[in-house]
Amino acid sequence: MIVTKLEEATKSRSKVYIDGEFAFVLYKGELRKYDVASEKELKEETYHEILHEVLPKRAKLRAMNLLMQRSYTEKQLENKLKEGFYPQEVVEEAIEYVKSFHYIDDVQYAVDYLTYHESSKSLKKMEQDLMGKGIGKDTLEQAISLWQEKGGNCDEQQMISSLLVKKNYHEDMEWKEKQKIAAYLLRKGFSMDAINKSMKNDAFI
Repeated sequence: MIVTKLEEATKSRSKVYIDGEFAFVLYKGELRKYDVASEKELKEETYHEILHEVLPKRAKLRAMNLLMQRSYTEKQLENKLKEGFYPQEVVEEAIEYVKSFHYIDDVQYAVDYLTYHESSKSLKKMEQDLMGKGIGKDTLEQAISLWQEKGGNCDEQQMISSLLVKKNYHEDMEWKEKQKIAAYLLRKGFSMDAINKSMKNDAFI
């Protein structure tokens, strides 16, 4: 295999292309250590060491460091590692490593999210948010069940009432203003039935 190109990724790292295709990213010191240079042959054993020892170790450390700063879903962590130009197989190995220690747990992440936002977001909006973070449908259903078993609940009527106060809503408002507020609440993920109930009006459809 031939190193066909080296391309600067950052001041300290370079993208390595082998036989015309992107392979991985190495630090400048590693390029020297493994004698990786443009138009030069890369030995099979060197390639194997980089792909199966150097990069997985670094990816695992990167994943651990990220998780020390905040919680991630599996998909979010996968995307962060991909941003570091790690090959897919290395990303998957790092993900499995942190999962083995339960450092990432999508069900628990979703339960925590639901618990934290249950008094400020509708259930539909929380579901949309979690799916946007890479939480799958089955995982989400499991998390909602666990959250509810622990007493989790969304008092959507109370939330709508609070938002109506903030919007200075009153029953004598002009029709167009009421429509604007209803549309605002719909964007928040509240159902039309719940909105109508709080606005004491069944004409918004």
